[in-house]
Amino acid sequence: MADEANLDLVEVSPQARPPVCRIMDYGKFKYLQRKKERGSTKKSAAGGLKELRVRPAIDKHDLEYRLVNGRRFLEEGNKVQVVCIFRGRQMAHPEHGYEVMRQVAEFLADVSKVESPAKMNGNRMTMMLAKR
Repeated sequence: MADEANLDLVEVSPQARPPVCRIMDYGKFKYLQRKKERGSTKKSAAGGLKELRVRPAIDKHDLEYRLVNGRRFLEEGNKVQVVCIFRGRQMAHPEHGYEVMRQVAEFLADVSKVESPAKMNGNRMTMMLAKR
């Protein structure tokens, strides 16, 4: 049957009784496996996504502490998503969030570039930073 279909007869499970075989294009199968392995290594080498959570009324010291972590994430090759979360009456003053985002972008400007600027989405403001 494999010769008629111009394919290969591949033994899948030799330990089973009777042995299990499959009719397939073995060359194509090996090619797809190599391609799959190569694709997965690229994703891990590119780095992941880390998140920095800030608030519109964040204290100076708290912001500096988070920025040190953000710098470390960027130097390790990760992208950083900065998320500013608004609660209650803070929603009436998004300018405070934009100011915090500006400070973050300014502090990390030497090691990062702004991939997507700060924008509101419900009660969250997000900005994406990538390594320079």
